[in-house]
Amino acid sequence: MIFLVKVLLAALVIAFASWLSGKKPELSGFIIALPIASIIAIAFSYLEHKNTENTVIFAKSILVGVPVSYIFFLPFFFAKNFNMNFWLIYGLGIILLLIGYFVHKYITSLI
Repeated sequence: MIFLVKVLLAALVIAFASWLSGKKPELSGFIIALPIASIIAIAFSYLEHKNTENTVIFAKSILVGVPVSYIFFLPFFFAKNFNMNFWLIYGLGIILLLIGYFVHKYITSLI
């Protein structure tokens, strides 16, 4: 039952932001940029497992992962300069994100 509550809550946040992006894209982007998913996931993780140590490690991993994940957006900044289509931009972002995963893995092994 708790799994369904988590799925519904996440779906509602995503659906709301997606709907709002058609009317107020700046506000929608700001909402998505908020650590809403992290806040919810950290709370549910602790409530579900009652393990403070793992929850702290989880939060640290998020802290490292957020800036590393920003590299996904780099191709979007250069798209106009290089006249790139959406799927090329998106694909390059995914490739950079895969590289970011290994950077994240390395950094979190140090903490």
